[in-house]
Formats: sequence, structure tokens, C-alpha cells
Amino acid sequence: MEQEKNTLSVLQIAPGQHPKPIEIDNDLKALQQAVGGSIGASYPFEDPVAIVYNDDGKLMGLPLNRTLRDESGEAYDVVAGTFLAVGLGEEDFASLSPELTQKYEELFHQPETFMRLGRQMLVLPVPDENVRTETAKAKPPAAHER
Repeated sequence: MEQEKNTLSVLQIAPGQHPKPIEIDNDLKALQQAVGGSIGASYPFEDPVAIVYNDDGKLMGLPLNRTLRDESGEAYDVVAGTFLAVGLGEEDFASLSPELTQKYEELFHQPETFMRLGRQMLVLPVPDENVRTETAKAKPPAAHER
């Protein structure tokens, strides 16, 4: 079967931001560029969905992004840096279906912030008014915010 489409429809999840659907080339270089380095993949879900992340993100000190939780809601890992939620095809990554895009947008919708308390890590949702958007990042803070 020929590959008709050379791009993937995936979700990009960046620290401090809501997930956003993007189109990305279906090749290693594009995936590495999207996560800022060598890629790792994790398959923590029953759905045909993978998380593609920067394999060295924690070592590089990338900002902590989202918590991964088991079926009972217990945190077992934290992804550092920007990551992608991608679909799984028979042999390779694939586009997310619209239903899976919606499901994982909702799962990762709320950005999280992390605070170390002794040996514990406190995970707090970022209030919507503090969520960064593409335009808000480029704009200098208003006088009352300085």
C-alpha cells in the first residue's frame, strides 16, 4: 500500500499551553524538530496513540509539561518539554482520528505547574487566565504586570 499522505495530523502539547492540532511531516527529522531533539516514544494508552517526546528532555532540564497517570489516576511519570500525541498505524505513526484528537485534547487540556515540596512533587493545574498563547508570548508585559 502506497503512502498517499506525507503529513500527520497530531496534537502538539507544549508546557504552559493548551494542546493544539498541527500537521507535521511524517519523517524522523520533523518529529525531532517538533520535540527539540532525539525522540522517544511511549505507549501508555489502550487507544492506538503514542506520545513522542524529547528522549533527553529531563536531562536537558526542559520545563516539566504534563503528568502521565495510570487508570486509577496515580501519577507515574512527568513529560519534560513539548511532546506530540500521535496515532499508531500498523507499522508506523499515523494521524490521530478526529475522535482521538478530541479525547487527548481533553486529557491534556489543562497545563500543569510543578512544585517540589521536600521529596514530594506537587502538581497544580494552571488557571486558564495564566495559560500562554502564541500571541501572548510575543507581546511584552503591560506596565501593571512588570
